[in-house]
Amino acid sequence: MPRSSIKGEKTYRKLRSSGESKQKAARISNAMAAEGKSKVGRRGGKSSAYDDWTKADLQKKARDVGITGRSSMSKSELISALRNH
Repeated sequence: MPRSSIKGEKTYRKLRSSGESKQKAARISNAMAAEGKSKVGRRGGKSSAYDDWTKADLQKKARDVGITGRSSMSKSELISALRNH
């Protein structure tokens, strides 16, 4: 089944094989196809570490990205879920 929303199929497959989620692999591969690898790479690292966030902020971010079960998660579980989404 072709995925018409994936612009960089090779990059997508490589990210998926390394364990990234479907959503994250699609976001990265589409951004790289549209803007180029070096531009996308320079964009990262502007947010503070999740360890510095409050639990409420982590729950809001988890809600925004669609992580289920977030209300019963501890702070460390929320951080892990966000990093692996």
